[in-house]
Amino acid sequence: MRSKWLVIVLLLCASASARDLSWDWWPTAIRDGVSAGTDTLRYGWDVSALASSGKFAPFWLQSNRNGDISSSPYSGNLSLNIYKQDVHHERWWDYDFAVQLTARVQSRIPGSAFATQQRVVTEYFNLLYAHVRLYIFDITAGIKPMIYETQDTALSMGSLVFSGNSHPIPRVTIGIDRYVPFPGCYGYFELKGGLTHAWMTDNVYMRGSYMHHKWLGLRIGGRLPVNISYEFHHAAQWGGISPKYGDIGSDWQSYMNVFFARSGGVMRNDQLNAQGNHVGSQQLMLTGKGEGWELSAYWQNFFEDNFAAIGDGQNLSDGLWGICLKQNRWPFIHGVTYEFLNTTDQSGPWHDRDGLCYAGNDSYYRNSVFVNGWNYFYRSIGTPFITSPLYNDDGTIYTLNSRVRVHHVGVRGDIYGFMYRIKASYARNYGNDNTSRAVISDNTALLLEVQKHVEQAWGLDFGLRLAGDFGTQWGNQFGAQISVSKRGIITQW
Repeated sequence: MRSKWLVIVLLLCASASARDLSWDWWPTAIRDGVSAGTDTLRYGWDVSALASSGKFAPFWLQSNRNGDISSSPYSGNLSLNIYKQDVHHERWWDYDFAVQLTARVQSRIPGSAFATQQRVVTEYFNLLYAHVRLYIFDITAGIKPMIYETQDTALSMGSLVFSGNSHPIPRVTIGIDRYVPFPGCYGYFELKGGLTHAWMTDNVYMRGSYMHHKWLGLRIGGRLPVNISYEFHHAAQWGGISPKYGDIGSDWQSYMNVFFARSGGVMRNDQLNAQGNHVGSQQLMLTGKGEGWELSAYWQNFFEDNFAAIGDGQNLSDGLWGICLKQNRWPFIHGVTYEFLNTTDQSGPWHDRDGLCYAGNDSYYRNSVFVNGWNYFYRSIGTPFITSPLYNDDGTIYTLNSRVRVHHVGVRGDIYGFMYRIKASYARNYGNDNTSRAVISDNTALLLEVQKHVEQAWGLDFGLRLAGDFGTQWGNQFGAQISVSKRGIITQW
């Protein structure tokens, strides 16, 4: 045993010597007396217009856009924003903030669940937050997307709990947002984590409900060419007023029941199971890195009922598997991603049968108390391939298609100043019936996005996005979105 630890120490020493790195017992980026960078207050505006041939805008024109792009076949956005970025990464404190107000014009979608609340003209804040970092600790308050992916977010189909598909939820978060070294481990052991309290302001079914989220990430390897990381996320909807049950518990005791995922509350369902609607995910990632490149392979598992360590549990075959390559040595391709998603098992076909409880038939993103489920303003908070209620033709507000198999590819790069992104996905959908394997629908979603900064045209940025859906899920539909945007500086200090 001693010889094994000696070999590990020698390998770490050899790695540090080879890279000419000093032995710092806590190698954070914080340095005394350092204030690198200039604080800059910036402005921006964006104008976009979308037109498509189907009942809805094509999948990749509107999905994973933080709810900022309408699902309607015709829409236009005007966004104005003021923001300050954090630039003092080596100073013991820093701050940033952003305000983005959007006005939208859209056509109505008759017959969908969203139709009753859809307005032709609407205004909303998609960003309205302030963030402060004190040493390694972060405090965020306001409306800001909750995206915690460690893969390539520009190319990924989105994580299973938070994907950036819905509108950002107003929240307060305290924690460590980025991986930081653990004291005394010389940078080879890093962690991050935090705690969020959020307000579910959509009021689609429940009134005045909340969201709880906590997460923890551990990474081993540091300066070594191979790292391995693990992330755990637990989230829950809780509290508020139900039109069926009334006040379901919004006090401190209810919060503690939700925090520890234990039974409680006033309803029989919550007393037998856990108070609130709980979801969670775990992710293992193996990353190799070299000069100008990084290759990652990851596995993300999802759970709704009982927590089990990744690689264990009843729904082992469900999850997101992916491989991602990032590189900057060759300009034409900056990143390539392939992912496979499966959610068809859901702990087996039966929750209970013949007097026995199998704890299956999880029906992801659905809940008998929080009828609208893991959705916000009719959009899935997690992966958009678990179909959002805004697509429901029968007017229902809950998830009708949670069992899917998806193959997804993404590529991005730069060709002589033209920044491009390509996404291609094939989804086979099985609805919510786990006892049948008959294919209900399928869809192939394609996206080509090109952006170009033209300094001669007053420094404007021009964008074109072409997308299409092909299959039986929504039929064949095509769409295009054009955009013009501008960024500038208000003042510096």
